Amino acid sequence: MTAPTHRLGWLGTGRMGVAMASRLLAAGNELTVWNRTRAKTAPLADAGARVADAAGDLGVCDIVFTCVSASADLIEVVELLVAANARPDLIVDCSTVSAQASAQVRSRTAEVGVGFLAAPVSGNPAMVSAGDGSFVASGPEDAFALARPYLEQIGRSAVRVGEAEQSRLVKLCHNLFLGVVAQAWIEVTTLAEKGGVPRADFLEFLNGTVLASDWIRRRSADLITENWSPTFTMALLRKDFDLGLGEARAVGSPMQLAATVHEQIQSAIGAGLTEHDFLALYLEQARAAGLRG
Repeated sequence: MTAPTHRLGWLGTGRMGVAMASRLLAAGNELTVWNRTRAKTAPLADAGARVADAAGDLGVCDIVFTCVSASADLIEVVELLVAANARPDLIVDCSTVSAQASAQVRSRTAEVGVGFLAAPVSGNPAMVSAGDGSFVASGPEDAFALARPYLEQIGRSAVRVGEAEQSRLVKLCHNLFLGVVAQAWIEVTTLAEKGGVPRADFLEFLNGTVLASDWIRRRSADLITENWSPTFTMALLRKDFDLGLGEARAVGSPMQLAATVHEQIQSAIGAGLTEHDFLALYLEQARAAGLRG
């Protein structure tokens, strides 16, 4: 298969954006990048990327990927792209944002003849750097066909689930499940610990059973050592639970477990754990169980 040769742009160079864009560079693509805080583009510049002076300068690219933290940010940066004199053929957004914001952006890009693919990514920066990210995409088939070779250079899979904003709901379902699984894992680990079983021993047993997963095995060391360095912050998890539970209300789908975990996340944020990794939910569970003051 002939390697794709489109001119690529990347907008948004936080931890996740750097991890994804680095894989495009490693695959041999030429890449132009932009970020509000220029210093955050340094790792990509060191790897060979060109750094644009303004977001609109990415309009000379064929495809521009975006990765931002919030819905309002996506609306703002896409406007910067489409308001420029030159515009890309396609914008591929890899953020986790609301379906409403995504639809607004899709409508705006259509007005100026720019394609739009909603393609949020699953995986933390370390996983993405290792090629273990996964994409769920929605948008026109031709837009997906254009972006797919690059998504597959970044991650191990890219699945299209619809014509419009369906990928936004799928990604929110994924993150709701992640939070619920994490809380359940933390609860049983805390129970074993409260009953006198060393945390490491319990997790060694659990990781040898069919109930374990690659993610649980990977994160067990962090739970044992209480390493709360952020792979995905408590604040970002709350944002996704807010969005996901809002979608559930909108379609009338009950979410009893997720609603309970949402309150636990809020409790952790109230305790000052906002920028900790979300596995710091353990601290609130241990406190409630009387293992911490």
